[in-house]
Amino acid sequence: MKKSNFCLLIFLFFIFVSCKKESTKKYSEKSAYELVNPFIGTGGHGHTFPGATLPFGMVQLSPDTRLTGWDGCSGYHNTDSIIYGFSHTHLSGTGISDYGDILLMPFNHSKKISIEDIENQQLIPSEFKKETESAKPGYYKVHLDKPNVAVELTTTTRVGIHKYTFNKEKDNKILLDLNHRDKVLDFNITIENETAISGFRQSDAWATNQHVYFYMEFSEPFLVDNILNNSNKETEKLYKVLAFNTGLKEVIVKVGISAVSVEGAKENLKKEATSWDFNTYKENAKTVWTKALQKIEVKSKDEEKLAVFYTALYHTMIAPNTFSDVNGNYRGMDQKIHNDTINTTYTVFSLWDTFRAAHPLYTIIEQKRTNEFINTFLKHYKQGGRLPVWELSSNETECMIGYHSVSVIADAFNKGITNFDSKMALEAMIYGANLNHFGLESYKKYGYIRAGDESESVSKTLEYAYDDWCIAQFAKAQEDTETYTEFMLRAQSYKNSFDPTTNFMRARLNGGWFKPFDPSEVNFNYTEANSWQYSLFVPQDISGLINLFGGNEKFEQRLDDLFTTNSKTTGREQADITGLIGQYAHGNEPSHHMAYLYNFIGKPWKTQERVKQIIDEQYWNAPDGLSGNEDCGQMSAWFVLSASGFYSVTPGMNYYVIGAPTFDEVIYNLENGKSFKIKTENLSDKNKYIQSATLNGKKYTKSFLLHQDIMNGGELVFKMGKTPSKEFGVGKANIPISEITDNLIVPVPFIDAEKKTFTESLEITIGSNCTDCDLKYYIGEQKNPTWLKYENPIIITETSSITAVAVNKEGIKSKQVTSEFLKIKSGRTITLNATYDNQYAAEGNGALIDMLKGSNNFRTGFWQGYQGQDVEAIVDLGKIETVSKISTGFLQDNRSWIWFPEYVEFHTSNDGVNFSILKRIKNDFSLKQEGSFIKEFGFKTTLKTRYIKMIAKNFGVCPDWHLGAGGKSWIFIDEITIE
Repeated sequence: MKKSNFCLLIFLFFIFVSCKKESTKKYSEKSAYELVNPFIGTGGHGHTFPGATLPFGMVQLSPDTRLTGWDGCSGYHNTDSIIYGFSHTHLSGTGISDYGDILLMPFNHSKKISIEDIENQQLIPSEFKKETESAKPGYYKVHLDKPNVAVELTTTTRVGIHKYTFNKEKDNKILLDLNHRDKVLDFNITIENETAISGFRQSDAWATNQHVYFYMEFSEPFLVDNILNNSNKETEKLYKVLAFNTGLKEVIVKVGISAVSVEGAKENLKKEATSWDFNTYKENAKTVWTKALQKIEVKSKDEEKLAVFYTALYHTMIAPNTFSDVNGNYRGMDQKIHNDTINTTYTVFSLWDTFRAAHPLYTIIEQKRTNEFINTFLKHYKQGGRLPVWELSSNETECMIGYHSVSVIADAFNKGITNFDSKMALEAMIYGANLNHFGLESYKKYGYIRAGDESESVSKTLEYAYDDWCIAQFAKAQEDTETYTEFMLRAQSYKNSFDPTTNFMRARLNGGWFKPFDPSEVNFNYTEANSWQYSLFVPQDISGLINLFGGNEKFEQRLDDLFTTNSKTTGREQADITGLIGQYAHGNEPSHHMAYLYNFIGKPWKTQERVKQIIDEQYWNAPDGLSGNEDCGQMSAWFVLSASGFYSVTPGMNYYVIGAPTFDEVIYNLENGKSFKIKTENLSDKNKYIQSATLNGKKYTKSFLLHQDIMNGGELVFKMGKTPSKEFGVGKANIPISEITDNLIVPVPFIDAEKKTFTESLEITIGSNCTDCDLKYYIGEQKNPTWLKYENPIIITETSSITAVAVNKEGIKSKQVTSEFLKIKSGRTITLNATYDNQYAAEGNGALIDMLKGSNNFRTGFWQGYQGQDVEAIVDLGKIETVSKISTGFLQDNRSWIWFPEYVEFHTSNDGVNFSILKRIKNDFSLKQEGSFIKEFGFKTTLKTRYIKMIAKNFGVCPDWHLGAGGKSWIFIDEITIE
């Protein structure tokens, strides 16, 4: 053989080997377990924790690095460098703090420890270096610099396992701290023997009555070091310092917990943690998590994206948390102990967040648990009187809005998950929806929540309407026609909040619209959002919403504007509004479905563009890799579903809306033994558009996917390309349907005027969202009213009420709306030498002399708010008058940084230039009094004057004892009364 031919063969051989090697590395070979990065979300505002837990476990054993502040809600933040200890309960991604129960901390010190040493948090907490910190599902490791201790943590479902490796020869100790974080209501610590301790802690925080019992065993005997003298013996009892033998290198601690009893905690420990081999528990945790993460298999060569995906899947399995002991005992909402050996009972239901994507994800990969979640809801109803809203440790926190447990139930039932008492579920749904709290009374009576009746009125109206649709669907499935009809009517209440002159959802005040209006303004008419971020929340009737906008083209323009308009928000500072793309806020839940709405107008390629943008820009493999609070799995569930290629726009429907696949292959391994594969061909950054699809080998053109198609198993294949396809997802038959077609309501008309008060005359208009309705009205109180047809603006010159109704061509009437307009004394004017906040403007410059007074809820639109400034107002009576009484109303709500002024001064003048003081009234109301209160600062007098000047002295910055310490306080004023 010629040398040249031999060289050629060698060359070709190496090319072949190289290509073969390359082909074997087409996809990442790392396991799902290896890819999970528990530190994602521990930075920024993700509010996650990196410690050890098992899927839906009772124990979340993690380091505590931050004791206070919004970014310390989980007890940990990635930027911190000090560890205070390791506690056994943590919340994943919430916006409010709680948990952090039963803290242990190894330390090293030769002197006797005093209570001051513990409470000044200088001696025992330790610095650590980030490079010594590591975590994987079910396992956490760190080195504490000060005591020179290596710490490893792992768990079973109900037991936390600590391994402390001491590197100093003597004075090695462990602190047990029951005083950590929350206010302690009751407690006990019992030394069982030289290797065991038991006790409990009852505490008050977000959950106002939380019980945690514990039983802990140590691998080595300890001596209890007496804590040195201090004046508060009760406080001293909250701590134990345990000393270990000189020369001891390693201590294993097993901590069983329970919400029921010490006996329950002990039984949990004895059943789940019999060994003293730490590695056994660590390997078991790995095995459990490996199995859990295999519910979804993903193939891709992009390990960064894979890490984000599997960490997201991991985060969806942290909460809800197991709440019942191994014997089935659990603490009920009535605070009594109950037993259920059939279903595990759970806690931590962040339903305003998780109904959107986390629970729909569970209907695919956690069907058995979904049944157990719903059975837990029904226990809450039986024991506490209501389905859960935001339940935490058998406490209803009343956090957030809506009654979204009905969404979880209806969605599961519609997908065939029915192993619960459906009759009781419907009874519980109806009961909760017919209560009169949180604006429901106003909602039921008027068809919307009046802004003067309840804060966050727009968001509550919209979310109640969606929940009512869920109740209607569930009632229909139970063949309860009467309930179905009632709640389908209520489900259309969203129509009453839509303003056709601006095409935004707006708050309604006095029958008209809340003013001034800025869709970018964050105020208390919306929940953690503004009108941009709520005007597209009608998942139950997207077709009806499109019609309100005026059709597909105008709806498309609104969606385009949403993603491209200026990202600046105005009004109240809202930390939750993050991850902005235009006014779309991915860091908070109300926006989560919006990118998918293009599918409903036959423009799925725009959905594909936006979904890819969100996936690329809002998630990454780093501690700050979440653009907002994780919120108990919702942020992550959005990614899991969306990266799979679909999303649950309307929980309660039996389909998912198709978006943009992220991976070459995603396989859902189902509990029924079947698998559903989503395969993507020709995928790249540029090839982001779906060209065509097949389902089980047959051409598939719909831009939605039925739940049953997933459950049946099979294969969905997408072919991708560089340009939008005008065939896939286009055409009426291929568009997802979300519409209400029966029992249609006529929207309530709106009666609008510049203000509620006037001095001479006032022009009033009446409008409606019904384009083919007649508008009728009458003026004043009439027993048998004479209805007039509205054709032109109405001019009134006296105090009047106007009642209006809309009537469609079939003679169906809307609910009536009544507005009242007040004629006030003319000649009075006011000059403000301070600047009120736009979101607390009341009716503008004349609001303090308009004779209108609000309730003790400052959020309802009648109060005028001033932050960080004294308020000076001069009232001109128009001429010299005899005055007998002067007063000004103020509000205090210290949780909202609003205090009564330090003092109020009143001055008088006849020329408006030279004033003399009449009276200074000092505040005598406690600054620490919690609640909302109204106080009149005033006095009787006899004087003749033309000008009255009022000066309200701002309290100053929030005091040290307050959550907002150092922040600027508010003054809220409603009416300067001069008689």
